Order: sequence, then structure tokens, then C-alpha cells
Amino acid sequence: MLSKTIEEALNNQIRIEAESSQIYLAMACWAEVKGLEGVSNFMYAQSDEEREHMLKLVKFINERGGHAKISQLAAPNVTFKSFKEMFEKLFEHEVYVSQSINELVHISLQEKDYATHNFLQWYVAEQIEEEAVARTILDKINMIGDDKGGLYLFDRDIENLTVTTAATKATE
Repeated sequence: MLSKTIEEALNNQIRIEAESSQIYLAMACWAEVKGLEGVSNFMYAQSDEEREHMLKLVKFINERGGHAKISQLAAPNVTFKSFKEMFEKLFEHEVYVSQSINELVHISLQEKDYATHNFLQWYVAEQIEEEAVARTILDKINMIGDDKGGLYLFDRDIENLTVTTAATKATE
């Protein structure tokens, strides 16, 4: 059984994950109209993944005797000065999500809800990966600089980007 404190915190995370999905979707649309097909496909896939993260929380809350609530979402930014700015915003958002997950873990320990704590460990590992991917992409963008040929290759290659983290290896 979930405490009201945990239920409320998890419901807040549902909103954050839903907003994350919307942020990636808005970025996919922006990239697509800019002709960045690889970036847009990457962002569409990430949007779907964030929605899956949200649904996982919904099911967990309901299975533990709580009531998952779907709330209003903040509208995402839909324009960017450059694809670099877009990925910088993405990285900032993933750091924000990591902080939110860490706060959830803290609350679960305060409430002595070890089932929720155990459930959240998947999200902790996932956020390590999400931040590493965003950081890797920014490193590649910084290497490219203003080189149009580099942007072309980046756009082509991003769909196949894989980043292996220590957390990824621990869960394999």
C-alpha cells in the first residue's frame, strides 16, 4: 500500500515523464521541418520511450493500491535557435528529471517504502543513461562546430547512437 506522500510524489513524476515525452515530440517536429531526419527520428523514439516511463509509473501506482492521476501538462518549447541549443535544453531537462527521481528515492527511504525504492532503481539507472546520451551528443555537436558536412553525418548517424554506461552494464 502506498502512503499518500509517495502516491503524490509518484503522480508528480507521471506529469514530469509526460512532459518529457512532449518535449521530445516538440523537438522531433522542429528537427523534422529543419530537414534533420535522423535527429527527428531519434527524438520521436525518445518521446515514445518517455511515454513508456510514464505508463510504468501509472501501472505501479495503481497496482500498489494508489490512484494514478493524469494532470495538465506545461506546453513545451517548440522553436530553437539551433540544433545545439535544442540538445543543450534537452540535457538540462534530463538533469532536472534525474533530480526529481533522486528526490523520489529519498522520499521512499523516508517513508520506509522499500518496494517503491526498489522499483525506482530502474529509473535511477535509466537517468544515468539519459544524461550520458545527452552529454555524448553535446560532445559530438561541439566537435562538429559549424561544419555543414559534420552536421550531415551527425544527422545520419544519431539514429544508431548507443551509449553504454556503468549502470547499463550492471543491469544486463
